[in-house]
Amino acid sequence: MPSEEFKEMQDALEAGNATVVRTLTEKALERGVDPQVILNEGLIPAMGRVGEKFKRNEVYVPEVLVAARAMYAGLDVLRPLLAKSGAKRAGKMVIGTVKGDLHDIGKNLVRMMFEGAGFEVVDLGTDVSEKRFVEAVRSENPDFLGMSALLTTTMPAMKTTIDALKEAGLRESVKVLVGGAPITHRYARDIGADGYAPDASSAVDLAKELLGQASSSAAS
Repeated sequence: MPSEEFKEMQDALEAGNATVVRTLTEKALERGVDPQVILNEGLIPAMGRVGEKFKRNEVYVPEVLVAARAMYAGLDVLRPLLAKSGAKRAGKMVIGTVKGDLHDIGKNLVRMMFEGAGFEVVDLGTDVSEKRFVEAVRSENPDFLGMSALLTTTMPAMKTTIDALKEAGLRESVKVLVGGAPITHRYARDIGADGYAPDASSAVDLAKELLGQASSSAAS
């Protein structure tokens, strides 16, 4: 696929033009471009740039949501083909907002950024109990468990969930990432989480860093 056409796809995604992204994705497939190449060289770099702009406060939540909608327009075309080809994902995450908390904008942004970076994401939604988190970790075997909380009153549910993972013998099998307006690095450390990110793009960077560390440990 010509590099200028990838650029057109990326520009359309950043502008939130879902129709153009879908059309360019379909045209690329018709010409025999590998679905994984379209994902890795078309969609992922564009969503990565949106994430970087979001981190620098150059774009805000509405722009990210519109860009994510365009990304999904391309992903919807690619998903069946990627699944059929057994394409390797960047990693897998289970995510949800903790018990007692119904806020989902931050959690949804993180999900979008992870999917835009090539991760498989299992979204449990909001008001997720520690039992559901544990069941999902057991059944999905993810690399990461992401927990979000926007209320100070629901923050303790994060520690409750980590304790439940320990009791189930699953804590060592998954990296726990936490985030949300009231969460801090110190709180994440105090409850035994593996990491905290202040925004969705930083969460993806952290996950990639942790995956890299795990790969290095396994190789040594």
